[in-house]
Amino acid sequence: MITKLSPIIAGTMNWGVWQGNFTTAQMAQLINDCISYGITSFDHADIYGGYTTEAEFGHALTASGAKREDIQLISKCGIQHTVGNRPNKVKHYDYSKEYIIWSAENSLKFLQTDYLDILLLHRPSPLMQADEIAEAVEKLKKEGKIREFGVSNFTISQTDLIRSRTEVVCNQIEFSATAFQPMLDGTLDYMQIHNIKPLAWSPVGSLFKRANPQTQRLKSLLLDLGDKYDTSSDMLLLAWILRHPAGIVPVSGSLQSERLKFQMKAATIKLELEDWFAIWTESMGEKVP
Repeated sequence: MITKLSPIIAGTMNWGVWQGNFTTAQMAQLINDCISYGITSFDHADIYGGYTTEAEFGHALTASGAKREDIQLISKCGIQHTVGNRPNKVKHYDYSKEYIIWSAENSLKFLQTDYLDILLLHRPSPLMQADEIAEAVEKLKKEGKIREFGVSNFTISQTDLIRSRTEVVCNQIEFSATAFQPMLDGTLDYMQIHNIKPLAWSPVGSLFKRANPQTQRLKSLLLDLGDKYDTSSDMLLLAWILRHPAGIVPVSGSLQSERLKFQMKAATIKLELEDWFAIWTESMGEKVP
C-alpha cells in the first residue's frame, strides 16, 4: 500500500538555482508554509538545480524544525546529465544496481534524512535490466533507506517489465487538461487495475505557457466557471485532475506560498459532471466521441 501522500505535492524542481534561488531561510519558510496548508509531500530528483537542490532543501528542512515523520520525501534517480559537476559527455540514463544505490544514498545524505518515502526511476532507458533494478530496490528497502519504489514517465509495457521483478507503487506522468493522453491510451486504466498511484507533473498544463487556440478556448471557459465556483483557473484545472477515479495526485511547481495555499483548496471543489466534460471538450476543440 502506497505511503499516504498529501492531496497536492510540492514540486521542488525550481526551488533552487534553476529558478527560485531561495535562500535557506526562504526555503525553510516555504516548507513550513506547505506543512501548515496540509501539503506534506515534497517531490525531488537528484538532477534538480544541476544536482544541487536536494542539498539546499536538506539544509532548509533542518532549519525549518519540521518533524521527519510529518512529511513525505520523494526523489528520482537515473538521469546522468551534463549539468553540474559530473563528468558526463552526453546526457544518458544509468540504472545499474551500483548507480541506483549510490544515487539513493546521495539523496539521503543531501536531504539529511535516513529514508526516502518513495524512490522513482526518473525516465525509462532502453538498456535498463529489470533484474538489476529489482536487486537495488530490494537492497535499499531491506536496509530501510527507501520505503517504497515507483517509476516516472514509464509506458504500460515498461512498467510491466519492472513490475515483473519488483513492486511498483506509483508512476509520475505528465497529465493535465491540455495533456490528457494518459486517460485515452490506457495508462490510467492500467494504473487503476494494478493499484498504482498516478502522480501528475505539470498539472496546470500549457494554459499559462502557450497562447494557442486550445489555451484560448480553455481560458474563456475557465473564466466563466471561475465565476460559478468562485475560484481561479489553476484551481479548476487541479480539480479537473482530482475528479478522475484513478486518484491522481498533482505535483505543483508553484514557487508562491499563497498560491500553494489556494491550490490545496482544489481538493474541496467538486466539479459537476458536465463542467468536467466541458473542460475536456474545450481542450480537444471538439465534442467527445
